[in-house]
Amino acid sequence: MRIWGKVFGFIIGFMFGRFFGAFLGLWLGHAYDKRQGLASLMRKGSERQAIFFNATFAVMGHMAKASGRVTENDIRIATMLMDQMKLTGQSRIDAQEAFRHGRQADFDLTKELEQFRHVTQGRAELSQMFLEIQIQTALSDGELHANEKQILSIIANKLGMASQLDALLARWQAEFSHHQSPQGNKMPLTDAYVMLGLSESSSDQEIKRAYRKLMNEHHPDKLVAKGLPEEMMALAKTKAQDIQAAYECIKTSRGMR
Repeated sequence: MRIWGKVFGFIIGFMFGRFFGAFLGLWLGHAYDKRQGLASLMRKGSERQAIFFNATFAVMGHMAKASGRVTENDIRIATMLMDQMKLTGQSRIDAQEAFRHGRQADFDLTKELEQFRHVTQGRAELSQMFLEIQIQTALSDGELHANEKQILSIIANKLGMASQLDALLARWQAEFSHHQSPQGNKMPLTDAYVMLGLSESSSDQEIKRAYRKLMNEHHPDKLVAKGLPEEMMALAKTKAQDIQAAYECIKTSRGMR
């Protein structure tokens, strides 16, 4: 809580205008403290977004090297993600630089994750979004290599999400299968259940509850407010659309309202 603006405002106001001046100074000091507090929050928000952005592409670069060397396909996947985020100009240069940094032999994954965890503490949705982006990267070539799984396990452990990793992997594998399916936009019912973390034996109420929970966790505006870089809003929107598609698929199959 900021109080020094109020303190100095009260003292100076009292010196020049006794009690009336003191109260006027107190009010002006309160306005100053509030403005400074908002400015501080904005700076912290910007810092959090910058660290999220850089860590995402640095760890992505580290993931790309997990198989032993960075392939043309790894670079293509990173480029596709930058295209999906519509990164241009300095933002794209920063992403490419972070990606190259993550590929270096001396890249310290633990240190990167500790810094990320520090600025996202208490924001579980951001940690989950970060992990999901790395899962998406690992699965983009259609398979999960042992070294990639190991890196994902390290990330999940550092972010306190070890118990959720297998479920998230299953959801993303179902989502990847859906996007690669020759059926186009038609989602297989089995994939729809997996994407919501459910099974065909789940009740209608459980399905609605899981859908609302996932939509709340992946709401783009909410994630940006918590510190997700605005450039990554497109990723959150895609995820929310897939959750919606899975829910509609299950609703239709069950005749739910």
